[in-house]
Amino acid sequence: MMNLPNIITALRFALIPLFVKVFFSSLERSLLYSVLIFLLAGITDILDGYIARKYNIITKWGQAMDPLADKLVQLTVLICFTIKQFIPLWVIIVYGIKELLMVFGGIFLYTKKDKMVLPANSYGKIATVVFYIAILAVAFNSRYDKLLMIVAVLVALYAFVQYVIIGIKYIRRAPNT
Repeated sequence: MMNLPNIITALRFALIPLFVKVFFSSLERSLLYSVLIFLLAGITDILDGYIARKYNIITKWGQAMDPLADKLVQLTVLICFTIKQFIPLWVIIVYGIKELLMVFGGIFLYTKKDKMVLPANSYGKIATVVFYIAILAVAFNSRYDKLLMIVAVLVALYAFVQYVIIGIKYIRRAPNT
């Protein structure tokens, strides 16, 4: 079912290749422009969730695709920043493994547990905000960029552990299908 929040989520998917194209372009201020695209993706993330909750138009598609769009945006930015050596390789490895485990866990819950989708929680939202702050610090060459990136990875790992705990509780309560 396509509604405004789902259209906004779909727009976030479309921003991913645009970010990559601008990031690697020969434009004089390509980093600034790509960061603005990244921020637009963040705004769409906030906006689609707000509209969906306020007008009670939450769909299974939106619950599944919204976090997938977020993960793809974040992974894309990390990959691009790693390629240009703005961040160390270990960040993308840790973050990538965590995200793959999240995706596989989500697929498992959806396919094996009566199309169950774990909704976003405060841990994941905090991890996303910290990630955005860390990326901005790296992009603008803040003196705290390395520290903020480490904090972002640690917060993301903590959020992952919390999702695993919540997922296990759902599995134990849900009937087997």
